[in-house]
Amino acid sequence: MSEFVQMEENNVQANESITQQISEKTTEFERKSAGFWIRFWAYFSDILILSSIGMLLIKPIFRLFSLEINDPTWYAPFTLITSFLFYAYFVLMTKFFNQTVGKMIFGILVISKNDDKLTWSTILFREWIGRLISVLPLNIPYLVIAFTPKNQAIHDMIADTLVVHEAVYDKKEIGAYKHTSVSKELQEQNIF
Repeated sequence: MSEFVQMEENNVQANESITQQISEKTTEFERKSAGFWIRFWAYFSDILILSSIGMLLIKPIFRLFSLEINDPTWYAPFTLITSFLFYAYFVLMTKFFNQTVGKMIFGILVISKNDDKLTWSTILFREWIGRLISVLPLNIPYLVIAFTPKNQAIHDMIADTLVVHEAVYDKKEIGAYKHTSVSKELQEQNIF
């Protein structure tokens, strides 16, 4: 009887399950983030524009009324007006155009990290509170842009925003893997 059972075991072939791996690659395009230098030159252009406005409009009005321009206190009228102009420029331009004139010149713009429309609260946090944090210690926090993966400054991190190129995209390939399992049941060998 044991010979009969052994013969049946030899006649039955066991195939283990076979795993096949199929990879599918999809290509996506995402906007390229603007790096440190292009953002620096855009900001420098904005400062030149704001300084020109200050020199051409605000200083002549102060001189006309014989008001003090060189008062070193932070609450001096000239300082308050130019500070208000500075923050109003960045807030309003970013809200209505997603970019300032400097960013327009260099073809970059501000977008929300999750592709939503920029809200007033987001813009106020980014352009007012976040920029105030970045400007105070000698503009050193702006250097963070060079070392973060998406080139985000501290004010971008606070507001969940990115500064990207208008017409430049990065190609991103995403690989999707499917695992299919094929198991063959025990089959009896044909001995004939």
